[in-house]
This record gives sequence, structure tokens and C-alpha cells, in this order.
Amino acid sequence: MFRNHFIPGAPESQHFVQPGGSPGCALRQAYVQQAPAMATLFSNLDGMLFRCLIDEFWTLLSVSPGCYGLTGYRAEDLVGNRQNSLESLTHPEDRAAVRGTILAALDTGSRYSIEYRIVCRDGEEKWVLERGVGLRDEGGLRLLEAYLEDITDRVQAQIQLAETELRYRSIFESAVVGMFQSTESGRYLAANPALARLYGYPTPEALISSLADIASGLYVDPQRRDDFKELIQRDGRVTDFESEIICCDGSRIWIAEHAHAVRSSDGTFLYYEGTVEDITERHRHQSVLQHQATHDPLTGLPNRNLLADRLAQAVQLARRKSGKVALAFVDLDNFKVINDSLGHAAGDQLLIEISSRLRTALRGLDTVARYGGDEFVLILGEQVSPDDTKHLLERVLATVQAPLELAGHGLRINCSIGVSVFPDDAQDLDGLLRVADVAMYHAKESGKGQYCFYTRDLNQAAQDRFALETALGSAIENNELTVVYQPKVDGGGRVRGFEALVRWNSAGQGLVTPDRFIPLAEETGQILAIGEQVLYAACRAAASWPLVDGQALGVAVNLSARQLREPGLLALVSDALAVSGLPPECLELEITESMIMGDMEHTIRVLKSIKGLGVRIAVDDFGTGYSSLAYLQQLPIDTLKIDRSFVSGCNRGGKAMAIPHAIIFLGRSLDLHIVAEGVETEAEREILTVCGCNEFQGYLFSRPLQSAAVDAYLQAIIA
Repeated sequence: MFRNHFIPGAPESQHFVQPGGSPGCALRQAYVQQAPAMATLFSNLDGMLFRCLIDEFWTLLSVSPGCYGLTGYRAEDLVGNRQNSLESLTHPEDRAAVRGTILAALDTGSRYSIEYRIVCRDGEEKWVLERGVGLRDEGGLRLLEAYLEDITDRVQAQIQLAETELRYRSIFESAVVGMFQSTESGRYLAANPALARLYGYPTPEALISSLADIASGLYVDPQRRDDFKELIQRDGRVTDFESEIICCDGSRIWIAEHAHAVRSSDGTFLYYEGTVEDITERHRHQSVLQHQATHDPLTGLPNRNLLADRLAQAVQLARRKSGKVALAFVDLDNFKVINDSLGHAAGDQLLIEISSRLRTALRGLDTVARYGGDEFVLILGEQVSPDDTKHLLERVLATVQAPLELAGHGLRINCSIGVSVFPDDAQDLDGLLRVADVAMYHAKESGKGQYCFYTRDLNQAAQDRFALETALGSAIENNELTVVYQPKVDGGGRVRGFEALVRWNSAGQGLVTPDRFIPLAEETGQILAIGEQVLYAACRAAASWPLVDGQALGVAVNLSARQLREPGLLALVSDALAVSGLPPECLELEITESMIMGDMEHTIRVLKSIKGLGVRIAVDDFGTGYSSLAYLQQLPIDTLKIDRSFVSGCNRGGKAMAIPHAIIFLGRSLDLHIVAEGVETEAEREILTVCGCNEFQGYLFSRPLQSAAVDAYLQAIIA
């Protein structure tokens, strides 16, 4: 191969180094002289050209200057030196294979090529490619002429690639999530065992051969495959692509796919590649949440949020037919006595039984909803005459009053019903409820166990409410309202902030509970003044609180529905922060799910503008509402607060923990902060902590504190 490169007669300064005086000097001298041009070429080679004897040492006769860069030895260290021969340079583990390959090639007179390792002067191991051929010199002596090239980087890259492929194959085969590659036309190219198990097939091969068309053979809705492809074409990938699929045994599960298109270097589509996970349980939890958002968790009846939708449907039908709709407000008589004497469990059973009876008494087109506590609302559609309505109401009374057994006691339960009629008494749900409530109180005052239609003469209740409204206006004007603060703590029991709550101790009416005056204030618009007072007071108080564990404490303030609709809300919040000096991130504004109903675009716009100040947004009483679930991802919120009705007794596990667990799972998947309200036992706190709840508030930690008590509370913590 290199025979013509070794030309006798070259000047001494340009030959391959062959020191005189060493063994074989006469033999080597015949190969010393080189042509100047060829010597220059050889001296610039990165690898090592050489001639050697075919002996047990592969004794080197000539080497090119590139030997130093390759081996660390200079030419004079190698030529004629049996201790630094080619045999000694070869890695001990590779010597036998190298010799065997070369001798076999020499026997057949063919060229050879072999990759092996050498050990350099400094002990470093390198991979080399040796290519050579046997020849005879002028005297007939058999020699070997070859070239050594450093291929260490290439070999190591090949080894690394092989290891990577092995690791990928191991991951692919051992992954607990399904993994796949599929064609654009809808066939699987590859599937791992986890995917086969997920779809119910015995092996990946069985899955691939059975699903000739993913669209029709896998998805319940074949359109999902086209949706999958369109999303990848538009966005380059799909994330959490949820679909219902049919397993091998015909059962159905819900999956989420994460996939992208794999393309060649020139952009040509090759295949889809991705992962699949079973989200059936998550989907079930979401369905539970959706149902809970529109239905009462105890009775299964529609809740007050769904009530608005049902009334709107009934009103729409009545307008088309020029008919009427009756709304009946039902309140159980003496329920508190039964609940207190027989216990809350018995009270719950009573509510469940009454719910069932109310459904039985009504027609299919009617609606019964639980409004709250022991209050129910009936929507009676297509009422032609008052007699039709009376007939239904008498059936309701008779059904409710039928004997029942509760906790071993025979009971009769009565109810009082107030009735309003659309369009005679009011045009909307709030108006109909308000006058029906007036009629219901009149029914109670008249002896209970009866129904009463609203009339203009029923004004006493309205007068009482007017008196309360007047007193409330005076309280706002004279600053009789006070703000108390309930601590919020983290999983370690460390206080992280407070929720501001308004209280009213009236000079004329005594202690008025928030559930009495807040709804009234909401209806009359007085809530705007109350909300403003509470916001400024809370910001000033929070700005004065000391750091705890080096962190500033936050304060949460409730926003009312009326405030959310006010155009000046953003300016109000901004001014409260500026006046108090409270950092925006220390203020959290709480809204309820029911407030999100209505003009969703307006709600999102307002909340985003407030969040632009740096203020945090929380959804209070989460799980009791209706519309927010569908828009949860669009709302600029930071925190979900689990309603106390779901927290109470959640430590019992099972169904009692299903809703809190689902809410926590949903919130954490959306990267939201989770706060549990109404925590009263250590067991409740512990199970909520395990599930991932971030903060807690409730009587377990502290009742709401007056402002002065907060200062003492914090000083005790710091001390």
C-alpha cells in the first residue's frame, strides 16, 4: 500500500527516523532515504506511517513524525526498539486479535484494516484504525507497511450512541407510562409494554397488529384523531390531549396524550411520538366536581347557582306561551330543634328524606333546589291559574307532613311556604326570592305548616328589613362596624397572614350576624361603603404588622358582587395600598364562585386589572359554585379556598375526603395555592396536609381576633 512512498535516496534531514548503531541498522539503512516531497507530505500527517518487521515484537523500521502526536513517543524512541515496539504499544487485551487479523491477511496476500486500542507513553488509551499490507524488500525480506489513525473520538461517540440507544430502549420498555410512535395515516409504528397494558393488549406487537386505524379502532369519537393532527400541525405538539378510548376488551377509559411530530433534518415529516397516561380517575374527580358545582352535596338537588339557570328556562317558556311561573320558598319548621336534639347526622338524614319527598310531590317539568340550610326553592312552571299552583302546594305540604321515623323516633315535620309569581310579583330570581321570602315569614307567623302567596299587604317583613337597612346605614356612617382578623397558618403551624372579617354590634339591635346584614347590604348597595371601610382598615392593619420568620404577613379581604361590578374598584384598591403603604403582594382579594356568574368577560377583565397591581386573587368557598369551573383556567387567580362544608369531617376519608382531595388535585395541577377553611380538628389538618393543602384557618388555630388582640398574638409569636 505504501511501497511507492518509501523512496531510497532522500536527504538525511527528510527521512523517516532510523538511528544508526542499533540492531538491524544495515537493514534499516536501506529504507532511510526519502524523496523530499514525499517526506514533507509524511511529516504533515496526523497519524503514523510505519514499516515493521514481521516478528514477535513487530519491530519498527521506519515511522513518520506523526508518531509523537499519536503515541507520545518520538521516532527515535520507537525505531528498532523492541521495548517500544508496535507490539508493546498495542493494548494487552487486543494484541492477540490484532496479530491474528494481520497474519491472516498476510497469508492470503490481502490488505487489512483493524480497529484496536494502543497505550500511549503517558498511559492514555486511544482507539486507532490500522490499515496496511504485507510486502517484500529488495532482499526478499517480508515486511509490514501500514498507517495508524486516531479514531478515539469516533469510537467514543459510537459507544455513547449505543449506550444512549440502550438506555432509551430500556426506558421505552420499562416506562410506567405508555409510549408510542405512529404514522400520519393512523397506524402504530412502535408501542411499549405500558401502552399495551393500558389498552388491554397482551403485548405491544398485538396492539400494533390489531389497531390498523387509530381513529376508528381506538377513539370513541373518531374525530379526535383529526383534532390531534390539527393541533400538532398548528402548535407543533399536543399537551394533555384528553380523549375517551375503547380498550381491547371493549371497556372505555379516558387518556391524556402528550405528543409531537418528529421530522428529518430537511423538515420532512417522519412520525408522531409521545406518551399516554390513564386519567380515568382524574376525569371522574372532575365529573364529581362539576356535579358538586351545580348540586347540593348532601341531597343531590340542584343548588342555588343552578336554580338561576332553571328559573331562566321556565321564564323563557312562560314568556313564549304568555304563561306564569310560581316560585315557592320552602322552610322546614322547627328544624333547628330537631337538629340540636337528635344531632347533626339525624338532621342530615331528615334533609335527605325531605328532598326525596319534594321530588316525589312535583312534576317532571318542575325543579326543586336546596337553597341552603333547611331552605328549599321550588320552580313550578306552566301555571295557568292560582288553583293549579294551590293544588301542587297542597300536595307538597301533604307529602312533607307524612309520618317518618328518624333516629328511632316517630316524627312529623311541617314546612312553611312562601310563593311569588312571575311576572306578577317580580321579573327576576332575586326579586321573586325576596318577595317569596316575605310571604314565607308571614306563613310562619300565621301558624306554620301552610303556604302563603305574596301580596302587597305583606309588608311587615319588608318594614323590618327596612328598619335593619336604616340601622345599617347609620352604623356605616358612625363607624360602628369593626374588622376582626382570623389567622391563616401553613402546614407547620406558622402564621402566614389573616382574613379580614366584618362585624356589627348594633346599639339598637344588638349583635347582628353577617348572614343577616351582608345579604341586605348587597341588595341595597350599602355593601360598597362597607367594603371600602373594611379594605382601608385591613390594609392599614396589615401594614403595621411585624415580620414573622422574616416574611411580611398578608391580609385577605372579601370582595362583594356589587364591588366587582363597580367601575371604580381598581382605583379604590390602588388608593388603599398607597394610603396604607402595604405592599401589593401582601393583599389578597377573595371572590366567591357565584360572583363569577354573569358577564364572564367583564369579571376576567376586572380581575386582570387588579392583578396588574401585584395583588393576589382568591376564589372563596370553592366547590359550592357553578360557573367558575368552566372558566377556572381563564381567571387570573392565585388561590383556591376549600369551603368549610367540605372540610368538616374530611378526616373520615372515603366520600368525606373525595371533594377536598379533588379540589386540591385540581388546584395543584393549575399551580394554585390551596387554603382550607373551617379546620376544627387536628385530624382534619393532618389529612389535608398530606393531600397537599398549603394553608389552613379555623377554630383549631384561632377565632377571629380584634385588631389589638392581633398585635398581642403576633408579639407572642415573635417572642
